[in-house]
Amino acid sequence: MIRKAKQHILILEDHDEQQEIEFELRWLLSLTVDQRFHLMIKRTQELLQLLEDSGHRRPAEIIKRT
Repeated sequence: MIRKAKQHILILEDHDEQQEIEFELRWLLSLTVDQRFHLMIKRTQELLQLLEDSGHRRPAEIIKRT
């Protein structure tokens, strides 16, 4: 059974990259290993779809020799 991860929102007055990174790492550490793998697979599929939509992942073409 896959548990849904709680949605956390980071609210900052000013831009603070260090706090953003710490927030992201704490959130990732709160996930189970299974949830992290599912997240990784989901993100990979999203990136592949974006590349495909942009024309960067065309399948290999078969060229017939005569």
